[in-house]
Amino acid sequence: MRHLSLLLVVLSSLLISCVPEVASISKPKKEKQKAKIQVALCLDTSNSMDGLIDQAKSQLWKMVNELATTQKDGEIPDIELALYEYGNSNLSATQGYVRQVSALTTDLDMISEKLFELQTNGGSEYCGWTIQEATDSLTWSDDKKDLKLIIIAGNEPFTQGRVDYKIACKAAVDKDIIVNTIYCGNYDEGIRDYWENGATLGQGKYMNIDTDAKVVHIETPFDNEILELNRQLNDTYISYGKVGRSRKEMQQRQDANAASYGAANNVERAVSKAKPAYKNESWDLVDATQADEDVLESIPEENLPEAMKDMTKAEQKTFIEEKSEARKKLQAQISDLNNKRQEYITQKQKEDAESLTLDNVMLKAIREQAEAKDFLKKE
Repeated sequence: MRHLSLLLVVLSSLLISCVPEVASISKPKKEKQKAKIQVALCLDTSNSMDGLIDQAKSQLWKMVNELATTQKDGEIPDIELALYEYGNSNLSATQGYVRQVSALTTDLDMISEKLFELQTNGGSEYCGWTIQEATDSLTWSDDKKDLKLIIIAGNEPFTQGRVDYKIACKAAVDKDIIVNTIYCGNYDEGIRDYWENGATLGQGKYMNIDTDAKVVHIETPFDNEILELNRQLNDTYISYGKVGRSRKEMQQRQDANAASYGAANNVERAVSKAKPAYKNESWDLVDATQADEDVLESIPEENLPEAMKDMTKAEQKTFIEEKSEARKKLQAQISDLNNKRQEYITQKQKEDAESLTLDNVMLKAIREQAEAKDFLKKE
């Protein structure tokens, strides 16, 4: 028994000697997270809101471009958008006539696709319930340095529904989420219907728009060249996986959707596609390789595009690199032309700059709130 005890003591000493001192253990460095701008767009899709939905469809890429021209600490932030509809009688009454169309995502084509699918129909508009849903259901950043926005637009009293808008707005602010309200109608009427009070409680901006106003798209001498470069840009995308082909078709559909509101609006989308915020790792091999240089090793041959299946691994990598270089050049050309385009637009804008359309009121608020969080516009 005495020998057994001595043996245990010796073994214990040996084990302790093998454990490195705590001070010598090097902890892996925590990777610095990129700053985020997160926006939940909540749109009233009741019968009277066709004008609002049209303005949102025509101005999505303009909003993306506004967000994508900011940077924080010298880096371009990740942009995540979410989409909700509310006030539509086709939606569930037990869910407050509120539906999450899309969770927060960097997949901008998917947001565009969902936005263009929205249809209006009469219903009850519960703003408090909608804000509560967006606050509770989305994966919001817990970093107070990030910009988090709920933008809710509609035309009925803000007080409707069993969820108190005051409580909903306070809960959003407690998560460091700013609530902006956009009343579709007369400014003073929106104040009487508590839309201004909702924004005040949500520490955001109260705005009003005229849903009957037509958004003015200023065409420029640079538009056609940008659109031609955009056509070439699409050829640099290498779809892969089971959904790759359908997602590339979606990309082309969103080009067509943007073009349905005019060439100038289509240019806004082309400009968005030339920015880092537009990324498609889930179906495009160029973006996927940028995110993970070894991604090609994990993709089964049957999930590769036909053009790559007979290539060696070295040839496949060269093929992706060539597409990547071509994309960078095209994106740089689009960005350069867009700088000239913006100068042209600035010279042409006069009274239209103050028109009560969704782009003018929403972009101004976003710009101010981004600056308050130290997201500065890139020079």
